[in-house]
Amino acid sequence: MISFFRRFFASKVGLAIALAFLALMGLAFAASDITGRTFGGIAATDRMAVVGGEAIPVTELTTGANTALEQVRQQNPTLTMPEFVAGGGFDEVVSQIIDRFVIAEYARAHGLRAGENLVNSEILKIGAFQGLTGAFDEKAYLAAIGRRGLTDKSFRRGLEGDLLAQQLLAPAVAAPLLPEKIARQYASLVLEKRKGEIALVPAAAFAPAGNPTDAQLTAWYAENRTRFIRPERRTLRFAVFGADTLKVNATPTAAEIAARYQKDAAKYAASEKRALTSFVVPTQDAAKALAARIRGGAALETVAREAGFTASKGEARDQAALASATSSAFAKNAFAAAQGGVVEPAQGQLGWYVARVDRVERIAARSLAQATPEITEALTAEKRTAAIADLVAEIEGEVDGGTALAEVAKQYGLKVETTPALLADGTVFGQQGATIVPQLAPVLQTAFQMEESEPQLAEVVPGRDFVIFEVARVEEASAPPLGQVREAAIAGWKRAQGAVLAKQAADRILAKVRGGMSLDAALAAENRPGFEREKIDLERRQLLAQRQQRVPAPLVLLFSMAEGTAKTLEAPRDIGWYIVALEDISTLPIDKEPGLVAQTRQQLGQALAEEYREQATAAMRKELGVTRNAEAIAAVRRQLAGEQQQ
Repeated sequence: MISFFRRFFASKVGLAIALAFLALMGLAFAASDITGRTFGGIAATDRMAVVGGEAIPVTELTTGANTALEQVRQQNPTLTMPEFVAGGGFDEVVSQIIDRFVIAEYARAHGLRAGENLVNSEILKIGAFQGLTGAFDEKAYLAAIGRRGLTDKSFRRGLEGDLLAQQLLAPAVAAPLLPEKIARQYASLVLEKRKGEIALVPAAAFAPAGNPTDAQLTAWYAENRTRFIRPERRTLRFAVFGADTLKVNATPTAAEIAARYQKDAAKYAASEKRALTSFVVPTQDAAKALAARIRGGAALETVAREAGFTASKGEARDQAALASATSSAFAKNAFAAAQGGVVEPAQGQLGWYVARVDRVERIAARSLAQATPEITEALTAEKRTAAIADLVAEIEGEVDGGTALAEVAKQYGLKVETTPALLADGTVFGQQGATIVPQLAPVLQTAFQMEESEPQLAEVVPGRDFVIFEVARVEEASAPPLGQVREAAIAGWKRAQGAVLAKQAADRILAKVRGGMSLDAALAAENRPGFEREKIDLERRQLLAQRQQRVPAPLVLLFSMAEGTAKTLEAPRDIGWYIVALEDISTLPIDKEPGLVAQTRQQLGQALAEEYREQATAAMRKELGVTRNAEAIAAVRRQLAGEQQQ
């Protein structure tokens, strides 16, 4: 790929645009019937649109945009709402909400229903609404939808709309099959190969050398503030503590040690272990006959081998462990035999055991004094674990009760620390390479969702590490004052001015190329430094192999042009202008790729289903009629983008 394509897509804004449309299916959760508030000068009862005879409240849009941004942030945690709006995410939310209402209204108009019982059954299936027992938990349900700004009524309304959409559209889009002739056409595109050239006329080559006036810079910055949006930053206060830092008295008393010794008397009594060599035979008669041969002086291993069995040596075990592995009867017989003796055969789960006692290990009894160090260590660990659990529960009670972090820290001897301004992904704003304490990483997502400053306690490593944290300061995503980014703004202004001249140069070059001059010669005629040119020789399948990456726009244009043509394309963020010239198109014979047509039909099935859905929804919009409240939508857009009201 062309190296200069990557500049835009490596930037934060470029990445935001690439991710702006991900995970928007969660808009079913975006309903809200909250009233009485205002947003951007539009009352909560105002409508964003009217579908047929039903009004869509503007709160649907505000909640939907926030929900969509939250989902996109799962892939790009530092994405800001202004960037989301600028990248087209807001417009997609508007369309999604209107279409959801269109489908539901059309379904009702044609007699489809999603009754209360059906909605209830769907709610019961959602795992997020289940408690510890696995059954539906009303508190968990209300808490989950409440975190999304929803009420029971609004959530049910959204779920009802989804159920109606399933009833209405599922039959229309189920398992569509692309006709073979069309599939062959699409399959042949995969085998298409294109040759051409792509050049970049950089704005930097035409940028003015002098700086703008204060008035020019101020006006330009006001129009381009979204380019300088800083993501939301939060400063946290926290105190880390754990099993190694909490002071608890875990020393056992002499009485406790004696009681444990008495309780585990069997553990400290004299004991015996035995190691055996054995094999298993299917019948009692065979076992007795083989045991008799061994008692007569034959080696157990030899007897087993001659009888077609394999003898195995076992590790030393006590009687209980041996009984668990074989049978109680065999273990009893084994512990009755002398060292070197043959065990009386006994039946186990696998057959009849024939065995020899190889070794007897006798462990002497231990007195209380001898067992005290071991018991002391065990009791100390147990008491410390219990004491820490009690102390953590006590601290948690203080935190939940509203006690300030500083007071909790002082009471329990904890050290309070403050982070620098953090981004949602845990990086320190403005300090490349700076890190935070690892205990904060698991709670960052919660910290960036908290609306209140009351402290919270979180368990980082179960039973060992804990952290109390609170949000000390929230700096909303916004463009900084011009003075803080003056140098970057000047560079942006110069780039913008250069882009205008670069467009004129690109038009001149394009005219020469269309007149028969080579692209290389047309670029040289401009006599400017910094022009970049690269020859392209690619198959479409090479682009398809990079489905997980965003294909650069100039390459997309190259693969959509007619042979022998040239076009210009604006580069993002005033980088300059691309000139795309396509020289040749060739296609490999499709018959040399067996199975490609069938594979294409299968892969395009989902795209065809989505196309059917869009066409059906468009027909519904036309029949019902949709009227948008452009003023209300624009007001919400301005508020979300952080723009000043006009």
